[in-house]
This record gives sequence, structure tokens and C-alpha cells, in this order.
Amino acid sequence: MSIKPTIPKGSRDFTSDVMYRREFIFENVKAIFKNYGYSPIETPAMENLETLTGKYGDEGDRLIFKVLNSGDFLSSVELDGSMSSKLLTKKIAKKALRYDLTVPFARFVVQNQDKITFPFKRYQMQNVWRADRPQKGRFREFFQCDVDIVGTKSLLSEVELIQLTDDVFSSLNIPNIEININNRKVLVAMVDIMGANNYFNDIVIALDKIDKIGFDNVKSEIINKGVSVDACKIMEQFLLCNTISELELLLVKSEMGIEGVKELKFIFDNIEKIGLKSSIIKFNISLARGLDYYTGCIFEVISKDLDIGSIAGGGRYDDLTSVFGKKDLSGLGISFGIDRIFLVMEQLNLFDDQIKKQTSVMFVNFGEQEALQCLPMLSKLRSNGIRSEIYPDCFKIKKQMSYANNKEIDFVIMYGEDEISQGLLNIKNMSDGSQENIDIDSFMKQIINHV
Repeated sequence: MSIKPTIPKGSRDFTSDVMYRREFIFENVKAIFKNYGYSPIETPAMENLETLTGKYGDEGDRLIFKVLNSGDFLSSVELDGSMSSKLLTKKIAKKALRYDLTVPFARFVVQNQDKITFPFKRYQMQNVWRADRPQKGRFREFFQCDVDIVGTKSLLSEVELIQLTDDVFSSLNIPNIEININNRKVLVAMVDIMGANNYFNDIVIALDKIDKIGFDNVKSEIINKGVSVDACKIMEQFLLCNTISELELLLVKSEMGIEGVKELKFIFDNIEKIGLKSSIIKFNISLARGLDYYTGCIFEVISKDLDIGSIAGGGRYDDLTSVFGKKDLSGLGISFGIDRIFLVMEQLNLFDDQIKKQTSVMFVNFGEQEALQCLPMLSKLRSNGIRSEIYPDCFKIKKQMSYANNKEIDFVIMYGEDEISQGLLNIKNMSDGSQENIDIDSFMKQIINHV
């Protein structure tokens, strides 16, 4: 019985053409990270379930992929009708796939603190998993590229991350990038003024959806949770603020709110002095990022050309490592959504045609003896950085040329019995169809200069 080849919804295979484009993004992003002094780390795909839960809010916790215990995991569980799903989960799953890279990073920092020099600047590029409903731009398995700095409360770090973000999108030639910024202290102060402290998480989660569902639906959602109509009117006043100065007037009696405003002013003032290459930075009072661990400035990056959601986001977290036993270790990070960045570049036709070319030169195979004569030339080409190959089988020339054409190879070399006796190479330029006979040394010089 044959099995139909399928993969789980929300996951994907990547063809070679797609991977060359993805690797182009990875290489550019990684180069920027290194340029700013960030060092690489990796963490396991699986974490202990207790490491992840309670860090992402109720909605986030529901999206964590749990991993069943090994072996006969139900043998020691007494099942009865009164057992809740949460209790059952605790008994049969003690591990989970990582939801993001930030919480595992916090765990990593505490566990490896004796091996780390603080402030610690790291980048991490790995897969994460979320039990979400698959849709355009949203997958159950996807790739994140994170940069974080821990061990400093300096707002220079916020300025640096905004510059780094601008450099990333400039290096990829993505136009019309908008970096939205807000501060969780401002949101906490707003909710306090609303008199709705008990509903902070509900309000933040609803605000995070305001661009999709609009203010009226946000208001209805939080009223249904128990927030008063008068409180919603106060929230609307905040949402009408277009500048930090307008916001400051509403927060004049809130110590925490004013602190958040001062942090925002510092960042905007210094970014204005430095300037950005291609992005614009915008204050956005509705930006909430509904993750429990954020405590200061928060960021979200969007493409103004496509309605695809955020393509990067992050913020300041002061208390994340404390849950693992390390207090007073402030951190700041931003995560780049490679899958969404890929979609933006694809839809805006930003990938260069050269990205998908993997081979520049191919030798035709005329038989074992002739093929062996090609090997020294292949070694020389490869040692000079020329991507080269020989067709592995002595098939008909038409089949070998079709292979070269499908792979968009630049030059095909015929080095058969006649060419060997003459000490010449017969070279076909696949882009214009022209052919010429040329000696080996001359070809080596030409191809190295050409490619």
C-alpha cells in the first residue's frame, strides 16, 4: 500500500530556487548582525514546557506545541471524567517546541551566565513553532532571526536596534519600511488612568488587533470583558494622539507614563540626529505587542507596500530572566520574520536573477576517460570560486544540454577526444548560443574575470 506524500498544514518544503533566495536573505541579515558586534548562539528545538508557559499571555500559551512524553505516557495517568484538559496536559507532556527565540534565550543566559561577558549581544537564526491557524504569511513552523542585548538598561541600545533594523532592510533593498514604536509604560499608565488595571491584558490583546478590526470592534471586545464605556472614552483620547507631545499632556499626572514619554523622546531625538537610510520611524500609541514580558519600548516593522502584518518586532524586557533566577538583568531584542520578508521581496520583485544560479560552468561527459581529464580543471575552477560541475553520466548530448539549460548554467564545456588531442576547449555560451574553441589557460583567465 502506497502512502500519499503530504506534510502537516502550516509547514512547507522549500525547493532549491526558493532556498537560494532565502539564503540570500539569511546572508544579508547575518552580515548586518555581525557588523553590529552580535555573536551567534543556538538553543534546542524542544524546551521544558514550564520554561515556555506563562511568558506569552493566555493566547500565546494556547499556541505552544506540546510534545508527548516518551513511551506509554498514559499508563500512569488515572483517567476520569473530572480531569481537565490542562491537568491532563501536565501529566502527559513535559516538553514543548519553542514558541519564539526570546524566552529560550533568557533561559540560556541564566544557565550559561558564567560563560558570558555582559552586556551580551547575541543573534540567533532558527525555526520556531506555533499551533496557529495557517493563513497567508502565518505558518505553524517558521524561521526567526533575532538580535538581543542583555545586561544594560541604556537607551542607546534602542537607538542601535533601530539603526540595525534600518540597515537590514536597506541591505535587502526593500522600500517603504515603517518602524512603529511605543512604550509599555505608556500603555500601563493609560490603563491605570482608565481605571481598568484588572483588564490590562484584555486591553493590550485587543489593541494589538486594532489595525485589522478597527476601534469600534476593539471597544466592543473590551466592554464585553468588563471595561466601562467611560474607560473606553479615555482610551479613545489616547488613540487620537499623533505626537509624543500630545501624549505627554494626557500623562502629566502619571510618573510611569512620563518615564515612558522621556524614553520615547530620547530615542526619537537621537534617531533624528543620526538619520536612517531608507526607513521612517513613527510613534504609534496603539502598538501593544501583547506579550507579557515587555516592560519598556516596543517596536513593530511593516512594509507600506503590502498588507502582510509585521515583518519584524521586539522590545525591552526588564524581568524575563528573573523567572529563571537571575534578577536585574534588563534586555532588549528584535525578531525578523524571514518568511514574511521573503513574501514582501517576492511580491515586489526584489530578488536578483543571479540568486538562483548555482552553477556557472558545466563539463559535458563524453565517457569515463574524457571525464577524468576534466577533473583537474574542475578543481582549479572551484579553487578560484567558480561554481562548476561535470554531468555524472555519459548520456546523449541533448539530455546533458537540457540539464544545463534548466539549471541556467552560464557556460557548457565540451572536452572530448578531439578537443583533448588539440589542447582546446569547446565552450558554449548558454545565454546567446555562441560557441568558440579556446585554449585552457585563456579560458581560465576569461571565466575567472567573467564570473
